[in-house]
Amino acid sequence: MTLSKKEGEAETLPTIDIMEILKRIPHRYPFLLVDRAEEYRPHQSIVGYKCVTMNEPFFQGHFPGNPVMPGVLIVEAVAQTGAVLMSKSLDADVNGKTILFISLDNCRFRHPVRPGDVLRMEVNVLRARAEAFKFRGRALVGDKVAAEVEFAAMVVENRA
Repeated sequence: MTLSKKEGEAETLPTIDIMEILKRIPHRYPFLLVDRAEEYRPHQSIVGYKCVTMNEPFFQGHFPGNPVMPGVLIVEAVAQTGAVLMSKSLDADVNGKTILFISLDNCRFRHPVRPGDVLRMEVNVLRARAEAFKFRGRALVGDKVAAEVEFAAMVVENRA
């Protein structure tokens, strides 16, 4: 994707592939809920994507015959997208530090997420101080808002 910097010039925003995501956050299958990210702007915003398939382990019990992605996992996918933004913005030492959720506010679920959907997670930084960020995020399926949330996260040292 490109954005106009000045007339005639374009700025290319980086794409973050799965290999970089695996380097940036500690989550792994079955709990890794972001496949790629685009439109990364340091300390400002990012857009993450999760391709939802029937192979997701949570669909076995949520709900048999009517598979719906649990709302808490939609919020987790948004939060993981925010963690990728934080990790890359701060160039965090992912071997010695972890980014943890510290608050969740104004969470609303608006539309179900089902197998075959592509979940688009738009995350914007509201405030950033040192190693703590406050975000506003929303998850969309097509043009429908599946969930919206404000959340905060901080970088903490790993225990030895």
